[in-house]
Amino acid sequence: MKHVLLILLLLSLAMPALADQQKPGKGVKVQPARATWNTGYFQEALVREGLKELGYNVKKPKELTNPLFYQALALGDLDYWTNGWFPVHDGQMPDNFYEKGEKVGYVVKAGGLQGYLVSKKEVEKFNIQSLADFKRPEVKKAFDADGDGKADLTACPAGWGCEGTIAHHLKAYGLEDDITPIKAAYSASMADALARYQSGKPAFFYTWAPNWTIFKFKPGKDVVWMNVPEIVPTEAQKPQVERLTVSGVVGAVSNPVKLGFVVADIQVVANKKFLAENPAAKEFFKQFTLPLADINEQNTMMQDGEKSTKDIDRHVKAWIAKNQEKWDGWLAAARKAAQ
Repeated sequence: MKHVLLILLLLSLAMPALADQQKPGKGVKVQPARATWNTGYFQEALVREGLKELGYNVKKPKELTNPLFYQALALGDLDYWTNGWFPVHDGQMPDNFYEKGEKVGYVVKAGGLQGYLVSKKEVEKFNIQSLADFKRPEVKKAFDADGDGKADLTACPAGWGCEGTIAHHLKAYGLEDDITPIKAAYSASMADALARYQSGKPAFFYTWAPNWTIFKFKPGKDVVWMNVPEIVPTEAQKPQVERLTVSGVVGAVSNPVKLGFVVADIQVVANKKFLAENPAAKEFFKQFTLPLADINEQNTMMQDGEKSTKDIDRHVKAWIAKNQEKWDGWLAAARKAAQ
């Protein structure tokens, strides 16, 4: 009997230690942020769920523009976000940012694609190899929906960063008299482009990944990533000129393909002090990575109406259930890092 009591006593003493190992973030409050574009909500919600499972008290994310996030993180007002796009965001950081902040892991390495896509049927019919082919009368006519004599490009709304890059391309390649950029609300414009495509009409649009657009328009099947005629960088692009051409892009018209937009690594960015004090969180950030197709699929569900907080939470739970072994591995690595 004494032996049984001794064993029970030892187990009772060990259980709190085991519980602490399972929840290394217990008692730690965490303030994340998320970007203003909803195609980044999913990865933010997944990481938040992971930290909660590690015992952290994670607050509701603050939704901020890029410059405001990096400024707030450097000041110590925030702990992390999952929406870093690099090198695209480099110019939006305060001076000496990396004294206070740090990039951790890769949510999607080279996953932040941007560029022009053209319906595959027309690419093959007219042998379209780059934007320069839109100077040809028969190509312009095929993509001219409003009868103004120019091809219609579903582009970026006024004020978006990509609006300036598209304007630069049209001027640099002498296409201002050949292509009309449509600058209406993006989601509505893309929904219209999709409806036109599904009715048998051509498609020509700018997009980025991850995004619902390349889940609905499958690159390589429905559409093709298109070359710009040559690499003519904007001033902001010059430091990353080598990232304007990319190899291995699924559904590209050529390999490599000259996209004309900087390809970004999507990464977690966190406060250095937070990382130093929370090795479990840092390790989870390092482990966390998502297939681009999974983000596109979830973004499509949001575009189709499943965009409430409850919907996104349900998407998170479904993804974890589908990828339980991988998820448990990330958590195990995070717990081990805290020991």
